Formats: sequence, structure tokens, C-alpha cells
Amino acid sequence: MKRPPAKEITILKEKLYRDLAQGNVDIRCAVRRMRKILGMSQKEYAHKVADISPRIISEFETGAGNPTLATLEKIAKPFGLTITFLPPESWRLPAQENEGDTNA
Repeated sequence: MKRPPAKEITILKEKLYRDLAQGNVDIRCAVRRMRKILGMSQKEYAHKVADISPRIISEFETGAGNPTLATLEKIAKPFGLTITFLPPESWRLPAQENEGDTNA
């Protein structure tokens, strides 16, 4: 698998982050996209980036695996992502636009 040029990697990362933020991609698909953004096979990403068994990546991407949170952190860390719990969409608070503005 060939690694895309740096500019394309930046664009692909931004799209991934946007899709994750909007809830348009699940974690399994995100892992596959992260690896493809770097132009790596499951084996390469597992060994060179996440320092885990390739079997873990393969099983997770296909829905057969259930990695630990620690393993998910290893997979996500190179992209600056963290594994977290979020409340359901209906319970999320809207972003505060002017938090520091006391005149609002």
C-alpha cells in the first residue's frame, strides 16, 4: 500500500476528524481509515505504529475482535485521538460561544 503525499494526508486526517466529530463514522471504520491514510497494511500499522499484534487490528476491523481500552488507546494515539465515554447526543450540551464574556 502506497503512502499518500503529505498534503493529501492532511486533508484525509481533517476529513476523518470531522466525520468522527459529527458521528458519521464508527470506530472500526476510523481505524481502517487511519491505517490507509498512512498507506499501511494491518500488519505494518500493528507493528510499526501501535506495537500490537496484527491479529488484533484485523479482528477489530472485521468486527470479530474486542480489544481492551489500552489497546484502543495505542491504535488511536498516533492520530492524537483518545478513547472516551460520551453521553447520548440528546444529553450533550451545546458549545459555549462566549464563555469568558460576562456581558452576554
